[in-house]
Amino acid sequence: MTLTELTWLALAAYGVHILEEFTFDWRNWARNVLKLPAEWDHFYVTNALVIVLGAVAAQLAATRPVIALGFPALMIINATFFHVLPFIRAKGRFSPGLITAVLLFYPLGFACFRVADAGPGDIAAAFLIGAGLMASPVALLVLKDKPYFRQDRA
Repeated sequence: MTLTELTWLALAAYGVHILEEFTFDWRNWARNVLKLPAEWDHFYVTNALVIVLGAVAAQLAATRPVIALGFPALMIINATFFHVLPFIRAKGRFSPGLITAVLLFYPLGFACFRVADAGPGDIAAAFLIGAGLMASPVALLVLKDKPYFRQDRA
């Protein structure tokens, strides 16, 4: 398989992941376990953007593999820091998205890096891209309630 084909499969896996998170009430889990002020509209907008980013990554995979690898890096970061580690820290409390993170994100994410034959610098760059993409919606959620960013003030 090529990096392009694997990136398209990774995008499909992300779609299944979104379904799992929605079905098992990611919003309330994120509020209770991660202490994020998440709402369903944030979930919808963020995941719509992730789908767009995955499609862009698949389109860029053949010509800009390091940029495209930011998407599987995002998946690995999501699986690790937003599903597996919280599951461990919460002493086995189920994390919506954990099943697809473990069964789909890790195998497809690592397969993308293997097929791309990425060197250490490329891997580091891809993970910086993925970390930035993963951190941005979390940072925005935290910032949105800060006085400077509130739009309900006079």
